[in-house]
Amino acid sequence: MELETFKITVLPLREKLINFSLKLTQERADAEDIVQEAFLKLWYIREKLDGYHSVEALAMQVTKNLTLDKLRARRPEGPDIDTLSIDSGSRSPAELLEQKDAAARIRELIAGLPTVQQTIIRMKDVEGYELSEIAEITGSAIEAVRSNLSRARKKIREQFLQLNKQEQL
Repeated sequence: MELETFKITVLPLREKLINFSLKLTQERADAEDIVQEAFLKLWYIREKLDGYHSVEALAMQVTKNLTLDKLRARRPEGPDIDTLSIDSGSRSPAELLEQKDAAARIRELIAGLPTVQQTIIRMKDVEGYELSEIAEITGSAIEAVRSNLSRARKKIREQFLQLNKQEQL
């Protein structure tokens, strides 16, 4: 694809791509940066663009992937899992240590989940995203997100209880 064809085909998609990314990032500057990076990626593969049925669909997919990468790179906005407290009463040092151990085990169990479940449980339970937001970010149906979240929680619960049971023996 030549420069003129690229300008005619890809550059008019700019506002559409920015709006799409903006829905996910909620930051105009981030959305513009992402679209600029998407254009660079498309420019680097410009010789192959004629082979695609829809350059617009490819541009949307590249933008979506870059946006998801940006969201994954963000630091969780909620409190760290280590600082979460079950109740507000005072606890003994032994209870605090036990709570930290449990949080560490849960982090390890989450890390052992399949990537999709891992992402969904972190977004929902750690970062506080709503199911509809997670569905939009991941490009999945809400039912699929709900199902993956349920499976992930069930697996972690079972593994956590099994670890505790083994320690008591």
